Amino acid sequence: MKTILIQVGKTVNKHFIACIGDYVERINHYMPFDVVTIPELKNTKSLTEDQQKQAEGEQILKLLQPSDTVVLLDEHGREYRSIEFARWLEQKQQTARRLVFVIGGPYGFSPAVYQRANEQLSLSKMTFSHQMIRLTFTEQVYRACTIIKGEPYHHE
Repeated sequence: MKTILIQVGKTVNKHFIACIGDYVERINHYMPFDVVTIPELKNTKSLTEDQQKQAEGEQILKLLQPSDTVVLLDEHGREYRSIEFARWLEQKQQTARRLVFVIGGPYGFSPAVYQRANEQLSLSKMTFSHQMIRLTFTEQVYRACTIIKGEPYHHE
């Protein structure tokens, strides 16, 4: 199974970039994992929130294949404990050809992206910056991989 993280806008903090890169490299020891960055929109001051979500949504949808299993990282999504997420990921490894996670822009997702999604996942009831969610998510994917393999990274 190929796993992809699509994110809107580049990561700018050099410390986050380094940590995310480290986790992406670690994840690739367990499964193919890529990060695809959609460039931030230009001249957003002239766009409404809905117009911005629609434009970002069109870019996201262009990257998806019909058979993809699409999971939005969204505050209204289902929450898992790390072990539960690992079991969920392990099940997806058996059923999905391409598992695509999506971190949207500052205003979330367009209705078309929500319609295309198979599931929604929330990492916390708290709000985090998009930069921090990228790091938190990649760490949790790595943690899930080690749980699946029975390695000692995760402690209960």
